[in-house]
Amino acid sequence: MSSSMVLVKVTCLTMMMCMVLGLPQTLDALSCLQVETKLMPCVPYVTGNGGYVPQPCCDGVKAINNQAVTKSDRQAACRCIKTATSAIHGLNMDILAGLPSKCGVHLPYTLGPSTTCEKYVYKPH
Repeated sequence: MSSSMVLVKVTCLTMMMCMVLGLPQTLDALSCLQVETKLMPCVPYVTGNGGYVPQPCCDGVKAINNQAVTKSDRQAACRCIKTATSAIHGLNMDILAGLPSKCGVHLPYTLGPSTTCEKYVYKPH
């Protein structure tokens, strides 16, 4: 991937984070900014052709899963991810859907812009 494409994607993600910061949406365990910061290393992976998942990406996925423990935490984290993914241009939905399991995290739903976060409230073991 060219450096200009990476710069464009990082710029889009940064702008998206600024938009989300304006939302009156926070988590007890972590904020939308924290969710997006933890997932930023995943952007090249979910906008590319898959392959190797960067360790910082999986670390972020696992951290969010571990920190969002209550029903409201998990729904809010889901909403943050939903908002963030809807703003990423070139998002590969198949790669995004497989990201949690590639990082050893099992979710009862598929991540993406059309996820209904209110339906998914438990933390699978």
